[in-house]
Amino acid sequence: MGFQQSQDDDPWYVVYTKPGQEFRALEQLQNQKFICFLPTLEMQRTRGGKRETALEPLFARYLFIQSTSAAKNSSRIRSTRGVSRLVAFGDRLATLPGDFIDALQRGPRVVDELSFQRGERVAINSGPFAGLEGIYQAPDGEARALILVELMNQPRKLKLAVEMLSKPA
Repeated sequence: MGFQQSQDDDPWYVVYTKPGQEFRALEQLQNQKFICFLPTLEMQRTRGGKRETALEPLFARYLFIQSTSAAKNSSRIRSTRGVSRLVAFGDRLATLPGDFIDALQRGPRVVDELSFQRGERVAINSGPFAGLEGIYQAPDGEARALILVELMNQPRKLKLAVEMLSKPA
């Protein structure tokens, strides 16, 4: 959703949106001719015996923008409706490699609601933690889950997209 042809050499920046305004920010930035990408999931659920489909952001409050001059345009981007700010570490804007964005664009787009129980073991099937197993803790929004995994001999809580999880084989 919300993807335009990119310029391969230009960096991707992370935009932090206002709560629930990812689609609005995307539309407003695209109206300004920015190249943007908002990873979305098509969630299929059963409610009241009826099957419904809803489109929602993969990462709540985040979208990506490709620009050679994001720093120069940062005030223009920040003042866009739906945008809170550009993500930065100190005075350096956060960037992502094009390979990461390409992987997100190729990823699965439809998720059938899965139900995990608190304390149940789950397998992580994709992303940087693929191959690890964890313990399901709780849902975290409509499309994400809180998982407890052991990293570097320490328990860590991760927020992952439900589509990345399955029951272990």
